[in-house]
Amino acid sequence: MNNIDKTRFLSRNIRIWIYFFIVTWCLDLSAQDIQVEPGTVNITLNKEFPAIPSGSSVLQIRDYFVWGGSVVKGDDGKYHMIFSLWESGPGTENFVNSWVLESKIGYAVSDYPDREFKFQKIILKGARYDGDTSAWDAQSVHNPHLKKFGDTYYLYYIGTRDPGPQTDDPRASSLNKRSRSQQSQQIGVLQFKNFDELLNGHFKRAKEPLLSPRTRVKPDNILNGSPEGTEAKPDNIIVVNPSVDYNPKTNKYMLFFKGNLYEPGWKGVHGVAIGDYPTGPFKPLDQFIFDVRMPDGTLASTEDPYVWYAKKWDCFLAVVKDFSGQLTGHKNTLALLSSGDGIHWKLPKNPLFMKRELYLQDGSAIGLSRLERPQLLLDDKGVPQVMYAACAIENPNQKNDGSTFNVHIPLAVSDTK
Repeated sequence: MNNIDKTRFLSRNIRIWIYFFIVTWCLDLSAQDIQVEPGTVNITLNKEFPAIPSGSSVLQIRDYFVWGGSVVKGDDGKYHMIFSLWESGPGTENFVNSWVLESKIGYAVSDYPDREFKFQKIILKGARYDGDTSAWDAQSVHNPHLKKFGDTYYLYYIGTRDPGPQTDDPRASSLNKRSRSQQSQQIGVLQFKNFDELLNGHFKRAKEPLLSPRTRVKPDNILNGSPEGTEAKPDNIIVVNPSVDYNPKTNKYMLFFKGNLYEPGWKGVHGVAIGDYPTGPFKPLDQFIFDVRMPDGTLASTEDPYVWYAKKWDCFLAVVKDFSGQLTGHKNTLALLSSGDGIHWKLPKNPLFMKRELYLQDGSAIGLSRLERPQLLLDDKGVPQVMYAACAIENPNQKNDGSTFNVHIPLAVSDTK
């Protein structure tokens, strides 16, 4: 090796070590002792219908199930919420079926970040309502995630369609409408300049999904299953729960998503897709993220990620629903993870983001059946201010009474820095 080659070799290795140091430093920094304390909420329990509360801290609409909501502060100084809702009541499907088949997307607004959101109107339905039963989002729309990049708002959401009975496919012939629709879930996006445009329907509906599954691996009861022997990718069968943010270190946009694995039972797993623009195209990576393992070495089951770049700590953070308790030590809680690059993740010192309960202003607490789809309002340094979550006091799965709501929880965040 001559002197020039030696210089190049040393220069390349120095760059590698610098990169390794930066990533490691970010991971260590993001693992510091971040403490999240949920504030109290204004909720009143109805003695006759205790599962359907009222109060300024909840968005609950009569004769509807209300689910996940995403909020941004507009140029008008108001707080704008995009959320899932669908009809409830006598004659409607129970919750476990109706969210897949009937979900729509609504709009609410408030002068405050954590209270008094007022429902305005439904702004997006399945394309079948416009006569298009073949669209990728014909059946229902769900999982709204609202972002602003530059001077444009982007509404990421999932859509479903029912391809109809699959009588010529043995692996799919037994699937009912709910299962066919659920297995067709994909992610799309629409964009608009202001909320008047959104309210008046002045936006282009996504004609094609933004992200679709690359593999469909499941031993049986699978729509359009992959050939035997296919290795499942993170985007397996479905892509749902979109969470998007800009990576200032790479100048790329990162679309985080959930897929399904069966080992042999169901679990939620996650991946990330990378793009140059908020509207893509996005290229999914092959590796699984949030790589926390069960004692048997398999991935722990999580879902509902909210992922963001936190300028204050110069790293990415994520809040996810922890099914197994492997992340926080407590099942069915919300867990916090951290990353220097948005791809390699670890648990910080305090991985418990929030327990599944609400703290009332009178000092009491309410245990919950559901606390899901966390979405955050952040300050300009990426510090969480308010969490918006889909909520149910009683298990809603077999109910059609509209007993779910969105709760708005103020947060106090501190660290050891």
